[in-house]
Amino acid sequence: MSQRITIRRFAVYALISASVLGMGAVAGAPLLAQQGPESLLPPGFDRPARAAKPTPTGTPKPKPTTASTPRPVATNTPKPVASVRPVATPSAAPTRAAPAPRIDLPENEPTIAAQPLFAAPTAPVAAGPVKLPNGVTNYAQLMAMPPDKLDQLLGLRPRYDIPPGSARALRMVGMIDQSEGGLPSSLGSQSADLLRAALTGNGGQIVSRWGHILLRRALVSRLDPPGGGDPADFVAMRVALLLRMGEGDLARAVAQDVDPDNYNPALTASALDAYVATEDFTGFCPIMGVQPAFAKDPRWSAMQGMCDAFSGNAAGGFANLDHMIFVGAMPRIDMQLAQKYAGAAGAAGRSGRRNVTIEWSKVAEMTPWRYALTLAVGLTPPASLMKDLPAQYDYVTATAPMVGLGVRADASDRAGGAGILSSSAMVDLYSQIYSNDDVTGGPAERALLLRDAYVASTPADRLKAMKSLWDGGADANQRYARQVLTAYAAARLPVSGDLAGDAGDLIASMLAAGLDANAMRWSGVVPKGSLGWALLALADGRGGEANSGALSSFAGADKSDSSRKTAFLVAGLAGLGRISDSTRRDYAGKLSVDYDSHSRWSDAIDQAAALNNQALVVMLAGLGMQGDGWGRMTPRYLYHIISALNRVGLSGEARMIAAEAVARA
Repeated sequence: MSQRITIRRFAVYALISASVLGMGAVAGAPLLAQQGPESLLPPGFDRPARAAKPTPTGTPKPKPTTASTPRPVATNTPKPVASVRPVATPSAAPTRAAPAPRIDLPENEPTIAAQPLFAAPTAPVAAGPVKLPNGVTNYAQLMAMPPDKLDQLLGLRPRYDIPPGSARALRMVGMIDQSEGGLPSSLGSQSADLLRAALTGNGGQIVSRWGHILLRRALVSRLDPPGGGDPADFVAMRVALLLRMGEGDLARAVAQDVDPDNYNPALTASALDAYVATEDFTGFCPIMGVQPAFAKDPRWSAMQGMCDAFSGNAAGGFANLDHMIFVGAMPRIDMQLAQKYAGAAGAAGRSGRRNVTIEWSKVAEMTPWRYALTLAVGLTPPASLMKDLPAQYDYVTATAPMVGLGVRADASDRAGGAGILSSSAMVDLYSQIYSNDDVTGGPAERALLLRDAYVASTPADRLKAMKSLWDGGADANQRYARQVLTAYAAARLPVSGDLAGDAGDLIASMLAAGLDANAMRWSGVVPKGSLGWALLALADGRGGEANSGALSSFAGADKSDSSRKTAFLVAGLAGLGRISDSTRRDYAGKLSVDYDSHSRWSDAIDQAAALNNQALVVMLAGLGMQGDGWGRMTPRYLYHIISALNRVGLSGEARMIAAEAVARA
């Protein structure tokens, strides 16, 4: 930004000099002559360079390269484990991505058109003579103008902030390369309409924790955009879906992998939401300096006021925010929080130290904008406004460093169960709570139980502490989140027939964190046909056909609604190729489940699997796993998802999803 300010000052000097010359000629004002600049180079270095030899006839002169260079692939980037890839045994990535033939939308598939969230950008300022605004007669008055108006007057766009050699093309956008655990970037030949339907049609709430982790991994991989559309739109759809999934930090990171000059209205809108979701309001300021204003979204104007305050123009920033309050551009509470945020730039002058009182008494609901600003200014929102909020608020709370440990622990039940937090991250959080005497109540009690789950004197006492954590959950989803929390403690228990009665829950806990090798140690202890046997039959990476007698015993003892555990077990075993087609059809008749019926979605995911396109299979699988619980998942959809993932080399993820389905049905 310092280079941009320097160039702006040179432009202002040139502009005001030309204007003063014109005004001086009219008013007769004397102008001071200035000597030529003194050379600062050593003697001999200030001589003109020797003229170059003429180019021989017939030899074309080299043309300067203007295309952006492809983004480099980092070779020393640490391999992400807990945050962007599953903990389960990783699937072997293909050494060379197979050619990806085009997959078009099936017949009668609706085409989803791009809907820009903001107004179209204004036209660029035309080059030509610059006319000073009325009342501006000197340099100080020009510099007092708001930065965006000054840039518009001077025709500046800060493309010079990024050297041409460092500019990034709009391809291979993402955080992790295939060599680092990302998925192959084989989307360039795919139908833009199909990808748009898979991304925009996904509401972000995935029934499976492992499905969430896998979809997140695909969205943050370095992917090429599909042909036939604006590449920035593809990035915008990925950022927006990550936000709907509650992955604000990763959404912002993907948006930051695109140079601001390459943003379009859709990507600007998604990036704005990502910066708000991560309470990083000033982080959006560089983008505002490049992209034109979007007058239809008042958040843009409010953020412009905050950016002005933090850039040293506190008077202009507060004037903008005061005007928005006067015209009622946003609710008063939103503007008060924006003023308080801008007031954090206290060194900007008297206006920057304005005292702002937040009035919650007339506020009826919480919104993402005001919640993010509340956290950013270090306040605690009223408890009455935090009741019965969507899960996305807990996702933000669990990952916000400025929130208290106890509040983050309460939110981690939702975040851990959904896949936002890893088991290691949850253990780290409770470790901090255990060492902090200021945290009391439920979080402190759970921290003590978690410690007992690790270090109690006997295996029975450790298991008792784990069961207290599991049974303390308010519902099935919270209970599963506590199993994620205890995964590593469960893996430390010795394999014993005395604990076989609880082996199903212990194995489910281990598999929740992908500890399949530890779980398989119990294969010689669990009874045939039990829940533990079923989970290990799905999680076993060695493959092999499942025991038909044990499957029959499991089905006979299944007491779940409509035998959903058995239906999911059959779907998983069939998708992994561990039962025959005749066995699948036999159980389909017994359970009244049609595993083989087709739809536009199933045809698309089956075709993507036939073409070995991992990224497209994962995106379509995410589309089929939407819902607020496993009651929304059908055995037929699960069968197609497990089968497609297994065929494209994602068998580890397929095994974990199938085992999770049976454990949580």
